[in-house]
Amino acid sequence: MNNPFAGKEVWFVTGSQHLYGPGPLRQVQANADVVAQGLAEEGNLPVDLISKPLVTTAEEITAICRLANDAPNCIGLIFWMHTFSPARMWIQGLKELQKPFLHLHTQYNRAIPWDSIDMDFMNLNQAAHGDREFGYICTRLGKSRKVVAGHWQDTAVQHKVSDWMRVAAAWQDHQQLQVARLGDNMRNVAVTEGDKTEAQIRFGYTVNGYGISELATRLQDAGASQVQALCREYDESYDLATELRPAGSRRAELEESARIELALRSFLEDNGAHAFTDTFEDLQGLSQLPGLAVQRLMAEGVGFGAEGDWKHAALLRAIKVMGFGRGGGSSFMEDYTYHLHPEQQLVLGAHMLEVCPSIAGSRPSCEIHPLGIGARSDPLRLVFTAHAGAALNATVIDSGEGFRMIVNPVQVLDPPENLPRLPVARALWKPLPDLPRASEAWILAGGAHHTAFSYDVTPEQLQDFAALAGIDFQQIGDSLIHPAKQPSRVRAAQAVALSV
Repeated sequence: MNNPFAGKEVWFVTGSQHLYGPGPLRQVQANADVVAQGLAEEGNLPVDLISKPLVTTAEEITAICRLANDAPNCIGLIFWMHTFSPARMWIQGLKELQKPFLHLHTQYNRAIPWDSIDMDFMNLNQAAHGDREFGYICTRLGKSRKVVAGHWQDTAVQHKVSDWMRVAAAWQDHQQLQVARLGDNMRNVAVTEGDKTEAQIRFGYTVNGYGISELATRLQDAGASQVQALCREYDESYDLATELRPAGSRRAELEESARIELALRSFLEDNGAHAFTDTFEDLQGLSQLPGLAVQRLMAEGVGFGAEGDWKHAALLRAIKVMGFGRGGGSSFMEDYTYHLHPEQQLVLGAHMLEVCPSIAGSRPSCEIHPLGIGARSDPLRLVFTAHAGAALNATVIDSGEGFRMIVNPVQVLDPPENLPRLPVARALWKPLPDLPRASEAWILAGGAHHTAFSYDVTPEQLQDFAALAGIDFQQIGDSLIHPAKQPSRVRAAQAVALSV
């Protein structure tokens, strides 16, 4: 994935009013510039933070909001009320604003100067109630936003600002995202269906269907030199099974997998798609289900959903953007089977083939094994075990009354024993707070069997993302629930989830 933050900006906008006179306003602007510069230099921010001129009138506020809407590199704004900024001035600008924004509730000084504080200081440093005035009008207008409170030099504040910028970048990416469906979804499966029109309205991305023939016809476009070059890349990147190595008995099948990867890349590039789906029930023209190719594309930031699951293809792409550069990894995932030992109850997550090697704990092996479904030849895949650490599973479902995002933090563990006969990539985790309560809440909430799995993003980031889309959010085992209206069919499940 190319750096999704390159060239992007967040604007730092400070509010005040003319009541205080030119001298204090110059000081407000100077302080705002210091805060913005300090955040930029000390906050490990993923995108540039640009301090904008102070806004003190309704006209200035509306103008900066309009400029932000029209600026393609502006992915969001940070608002701060250094002094009191009467909120009626903000109504029109906020009504027109289409970009995400964060409300930073801070003040320039860290401590009260006990021996020198006077009314001039009090009038200049009024964020304690100036931000509350601003917060009121945002709530009155129903504006979704992130609120971060604390001193701007605090690491926790800087980390929250940085995390939110990543969410804003993922949201912007979603507004142009093309999700390509190669074939339909798996027959008779319910949860991979959904309202694609409503998804475009809510999230911004578009989902379009393509015949598998549009991929199959590209297989012969890859020249022999391209195929051989890609196979050499496989040789260098993975531990190849003996039969797949040069002069191996099944090298030709590795070459066919390379041909599929080249065709798939060409198809996605030509259609401007950064997320896609396929299904093993629609493989006409392909000799094998794409496995290795899908895994490698996910590792480069492409979203994927198996069996036509476009919602999780899009969600994984958003998580890939949010987590860019963090190094933990993210993948399409599926809860596959349980370890229900009384002393430790765990989930073994996997999929038929398509688990992203970004989560691998060691160098993957490239292997070929029978699949047993799909009526095609044995597919290539990377086999590995995910590394231990804190992660999460996230799902987006269409309840029939709206979309809902469900998030469950998990603790990924090293398997207690080897898995010598399991020919797929996998992850072993303990759902939090534990498997029975987490799975009961997940099932009652209607959570899918597919997820986006990630070490790189937090539940709070996904809650912020859900808030931008105006959809219901539920974190299992936590009372942190986005206050949007919840579909009636899943309200009862929330009470159960909160009880865990």
